[in-house]
Amino acid sequence: MKAVTWHGTADVRVEEVPDPFVQEPTDAVIRVTTTNICGSDLHLYDPLSPFMGKGDVLGHEAMGQVVEVGSQTGDLRVGDRVSIPFQISCGHCWMCQRQLYTQCETTQVRDQGMGAALFGFSKLYGEVPGGQAEYLRVPQAQFTHVLLPEGPPDDRFAYLSDILPTAWQGVEYAAVPEGGTLVVLGLGPIGDFACRIAKHKGFRVIGVDLVTERLMRARLRGVEVVDLREHESDLGDALRDMTDGRGPDSVLDAVGMEAHGSPLAGFVQKAAGLLPKALSAPVMKEAGVDRLSALYSAIDIVRRGGTISVSGVYAGAADPMPLSVMFDKQVQLRMGQANIKKWVPEIMPLLGDDDPLGVDSFATHRLPLSEAPDAYAKFQQKADGYVKVQLKPEL
Repeated sequence: MKAVTWHGTADVRVEEVPDPFVQEPTDAVIRVTTTNICGSDLHLYDPLSPFMGKGDVLGHEAMGQVVEVGSQTGDLRVGDRVSIPFQISCGHCWMCQRQLYTQCETTQVRDQGMGAALFGFSKLYGEVPGGQAEYLRVPQAQFTHVLLPEGPPDDRFAYLSDILPTAWQGVEYAAVPEGGTLVVLGLGPIGDFACRIAKHKGFRVIGVDLVTERLMRARLRGVEVVDLREHESDLGDALRDMTDGRGPDSVLDAVGMEAHGSPLAGFVQKAAGLLPKALSAPVMKEAGVDRLSALYSAIDIVRRGGTISVSGVYAGAADPMPLSVMFDKQVQLRMGQANIKKWVPEIMPLLGDDDPLGVDSFATHRLPLSEAPDAYAKFQQKADGYVKVQLKPEL
């Protein structure tokens, strides 16, 4: 089959790899009909490259049709239409019973000290082949799937595997009070959906970004926007001016370690990536630094007694945190990978034909799988209006 594979920093290719097959009784195989490029895939494209292996199949946002099942996959049947959550979870362990699916004790990657295994996301998370491919093997398939109705186009459900529940959890974790204000830092796919969800819930929403197309998309959905290019040195003051001098009740960091404007951290990440992997991976894992501009901004922006929700990915272990400021401001901080299936029952009623979240038109680009290398490059460069990319194996 054809798949998108990693071969080095900023080097992904589409090549032939062996077809997946059922290896365990709890496995299934799906024929992928739509798969997406996620913003966190760009972390593998560059800063997290020390944890990648040549030929690793990328992608963790896939949906399609079941073509093979093991003997212990519950009610899952050949022919079922499914979305595949990005984390692999059993559904019955102590953590899963508490809906902490990203901490599944059956699939935890213990040799790396990490939580549940993820599709297509490096040695840190189990090096499981991902879904940017024609077919995908799904471990723990008795639980690691969301059954979908037939009929509506793939766009309706293409984001259930990650970014829509991730944005939903981000808004929930932000704990915006009734009548309150949420600032969303970063209007990429997750930040964009977070704005739509928060507006749907009736909150005042202010989105911050520096990409014209992203700001325009948010503005068209009724979101107040702030262009970071105009307020890079006074963002906190600008947002306090918009919120009675106090700052917003909640801030959602949808940027993570790719925050704009941290040359030192960027240099350290790139320098680590130039080391042999036996050296660079420990350096990144134990002594790495992140680009913390967005998180520092969130701490400055949020009002006293407010809440910060972190959906953006961070990976460093030696980052200085302004704990005295956070303590003095009585800031609450919540973060983590999204527990996808926890939020699906709340999201599914919004995926009807009335489409209040605009999922049907959310993608900016729909491309054949063969164009993935060019799509990765343009998405990373924020070029040509790339905000959300769907890849179609059958185009």
